[in-house]
Amino acid sequence: MSSAQQLLLTALRCDIDNLHHLATTADIVSNISQFIHVLQRERGASTIYLASKGKRFKTRRITYLQHSQAAEDSMCHRLEALSQEARPQATARLLRRIASVWLALDELDVLRHAIETFNISPDAATQAFNHLISNLLAIVFEAADTAVDPDITRALVAIFHLMQGKELAGQERACGAFGFTLGHFDQAHRTLLNQLVDTQQRCFNTFAEFATPEALIAWQQSLSPRTLAGICQLRDIACQRSHHQTASGNTLGETWYELTTLRIDTIKTVEDTLNTQLTALCHHKIAQAQAVLDQAKATPERQLPAPCEQLLALTSQPLGELTVNALNSPLSRSLLELTHAQSSRLQSLSDELENTRKTLRERKLIERAKGLIMAHQSMSEEEAYRFLRKTSMDQSKSMADMAQSILDLSAMLQRKE
Repeated sequence: MSSAQQLLLTALRCDIDNLHHLATTADIVSNISQFIHVLQRERGASTIYLASKGKRFKTRRITYLQHSQAAEDSMCHRLEALSQEARPQATARLLRRIASVWLALDELDVLRHAIETFNISPDAATQAFNHLISNLLAIVFEAADTAVDPDITRALVAIFHLMQGKELAGQERACGAFGFTLGHFDQAHRTLLNQLVDTQQRCFNTFAEFATPEALIAWQQSLSPRTLAGICQLRDIACQRSHHQTASGNTLGETWYELTTLRIDTIKTVEDTLNTQLTALCHHKIAQAQAVLDQAKATPERQLPAPCEQLLALTSQPLGELTVNALNSPLSRSLLELTHAQSSRLQSLSDELENTRKTLRERKLIERAKGLIMAHQSMSEEEAYRFLRKTSMDQSKSMADMAQSILDLSAMLQRKE
């Protein structure tokens, strides 16, 4: 076997190894998805339990807690396997994300005890759950940001934004449950509710950009107009400044919880469909790569003529004819076609992957710039987004370029200080 063919086989084996790692990551994403879902339920039930001083959702909270513990055990086994994987695909950033999750999980029992004994406010409990779920979502984002196959990267980006939108819908459920159970919303919670509605919609829009046509159809068919209409009606009530007195408030709190839970559970079915498609895509890619490897292994190596025969051939045939014969030989043609196909495929993958990564980088810049605007201009997230968009249009720049300019200016001013 020639050195070139040996290197080609090694490259193909590396491709397969990377794809197996992505398949493992896809399984982990599925476990994280399930754990987040049951944590979201526990968070919503805990909010009502705390807001009602233990009069409501006591039994349901305990049931959801048990579901969370079972899902946590399953997810932790997967994360342990990945964190112990001594291979370069398990990047340092991903391992740091997993370490953050372990630290947050260590505090989960303390949080639950504080909820059980009413030693924490509903808002503080919600924020603690939010922190853990944010760390879990960061693992999914890291997986999307480091995937080496563009098709799998796009699938992971779609899943991440759907999960992020669903998490914001879960935070909206907790916020609304708190206000309706109390019987009124203060200005801070009304503002938060509106921000959560706007931000989750942006996540769902990004999901739609990266989702497959099959996933989009599942998404469009899953949302019940009746459920959405009920949620919108309660959102309008929440934004009113009038109080919803105790009896009515408790009823509205449970109605709100049930409607938003129906919506979130529906989103979870789409999420499950995406996870199934991702797993199937990984195994399809592995099968394709294995077929290419098998073809390369089966390429016949023919006995080359002796050196003296080659010299005689050089003197008896024009160089052009020799080149044609060499290119037309079964061995050379097979290796050339295989090498060319491999090169074209790698270039195509590289181009598509770079485009996807560029989109992710631009979104990171916009989010960071938006945070600076919110901090320095006392704006809400939606106001900061509109300000950034208008400024970029006024200066004929893309939002990413405008965001970079804002970040550069901030860094320069900090150095001067």
